[in-house]
Amino acid sequence: MSAKANILIVDDEANTLASLSRAFRLAGHEAVVCDEAVRALEIAREQRFDLILSDVVMPRRDGLTFLEDLKNAGVAAPVVMMSGQAHIEMAVRATRLGALDFLEKPLTTEKLLVTLDNALKLTRLESENRELRARVGRHTLVFAGETMRRVMAQIERVAASESRVCLYGETGTGKELVARTLHEKSHRSAGPFVTLNCAAVPAELIESELFGHEKGSFTGAAQRHTGKFEQAHRGTLFLDEIGDMPAAMQAKLLRVLEEGEVERIGAGKPTAVDVRVVVATHRNLEQLVEAGSFRRDLYHRVVVFPVELPPLRSRTEDLPLLVEHFARQVSAQNGWKPVGFAPSAIEALKQYAWPGNIRELRNVVERLLLLAGSEVTQEDVRLALPSWRAPGAGASAQAETSGPLAQRVLAFERAQLLAELERHGRRVTATARALGLERSHLYKKCQQLGIDLQALRARDE
Repeated sequence: MSAKANILIVDDEANTLASLSRAFRLAGHEAVVCDEAVRALEIAREQRFDLILSDVVMPRRDGLTFLEDLKNAGVAAPVVMMSGQAHIEMAVRATRLGALDFLEKPLTTEKLLVTLDNALKLTRLESENRELRARVGRHTLVFAGETMRRVMAQIERVAASESRVCLYGETGTGKELVARTLHEKSHRSAGPFVTLNCAAVPAELIESELFGHEKGSFTGAAQRHTGKFEQAHRGTLFLDEIGDMPAAMQAKLLRVLEEGEVERIGAGKPTAVDVRVVVATHRNLEQLVEAGSFRRDLYHRVVVFPVELPPLRSRTEDLPLLVEHFARQVSAQNGWKPVGFAPSAIEALKQYAWPGNIRELRNVVERLLLLAGSEVTQEDVRLALPSWRAPGAGASAQAETSGPLAQRVLAFERAQLLAELERHGRRVTATARALGLERSHLYKKCQQLGIDLQALRARDE
C-alpha cells in the first residue's frame, strides 16, 4: 500500500475527472482535478504533487504541450499521460518529453494504483540516489569515548519525536553530521536532508534561498527557484549558524514555523510544507536575545531540545579513531598507500588545542600524509603545526619566539588569524566579524602577514 499521496488529474471530460478522483480518494489519497491544461499548469506551480495524471487530447492546449510546459516550469512531479486515442507515435513522443508512463483509456482502479505506487517508488529512489551522491566523500560520525556517547544518547532520544533541536558547539565540531544522524534515526529518514548555512548567504539572498522565487520576480531571477523549505518537504531542514540570520528573516522564519507554509517571492500564494527544522550555532542565543539581535519568540520556537557538542580538545579519547578514519579517507581519495601514525605522533596531536576542531584535524591529517615518509612521526606533527610545542619544551619555545618585539607581534597576529580562519571554516566574512574587522581590512592584514587565503580555501576543494 502506498503512502498517502497528492495527485493532480487533468482531463476535459467531467466523468473521467469524477471517476478517477473518486478511485484515488477511496484508496486514501488526495486528488485535485482540473479540466484544462493552462489552469492545471498554474496549479502545479502553486502546489506540490506526487503524481500528475493528464489526458493527451484536450481543447486549447493538448497534454503533450502541457507536459513540455511542466518541465520548462521546473515542476518535478512525475507525469503519466493517458488517452483513449493512443498510438505508438504518441506514446514515444510522451516518453521522450519525460512522461513516466503512458496509459490507455479506460483505466481500471488497479492500474491506477499500481501506476501511483511505481511513481512514488521512483521518486523515493531518485531522492535516495541524490542523497547518496551528496554524501560521497563526506565525513562519517566517528567516536568511542563517553563524551560523545552521552551526546548520541540525547540524539537517539529526541530523533523519534518531531521536537525541534538546537545544536550548540564551536565551529568545526560536527554539528551538520550530528543533524544528519538525527535525521537518519527519525521517521523522516526516507525524506530529504537539506542544509543552509545562514552565515554564508548574503542577507539579500537568504529569503530566496529559504522560500524560493518565481521567474522574473526580481532582477536576475531568470528561472523559477525552489527554496530549501520546499526541497526539504517530508524531511529535515538543517539551518546552520542560525544566530547569524538577519532580523528581517527571523520574523519570516517564525511565521513559517508557526503556519507550516512558505510563499515563494513573486508567487502570491503560500505552499504548505511538512518539514522538521534543526538549527545549530556556535553563538550563545540567550545572550543574543538579551542583546536584542535575536527574536525571543523565535528562540523559544527553535530551542526546544538543546544539545551541546563538545570541542575536540574535550574528547581527545576519540582522536586516534578520527585520525585513522581521516587518514584512510584521504588516502583512498588520492590513491595513496596507507601510512600509519607513530604513538608519539598521536600523543603530540592530543597536546594541540584544535581551535578549528574536527574540520581542522581532517586538514592536518592530509597535511601530515603529504609530509610523512613510511610513518607519521612527532617531528612531522611539529612541522605541520608550527604553533604546537612539545610538553616540557619551554626553553626551545622561548628560543623560537626570540627576536625584536615587532617580529614577535607579527608572529602572534599570524597565529591568531590562522586559528580564527580555521575556527570559522576559512570563511572571510565570519572571521572578520569575529575579529571586529572589515573584510577589506582582513584581506590586507592577511597579505601583510603572508597568509594566502586562496591557497587555504584550495586545500578543502
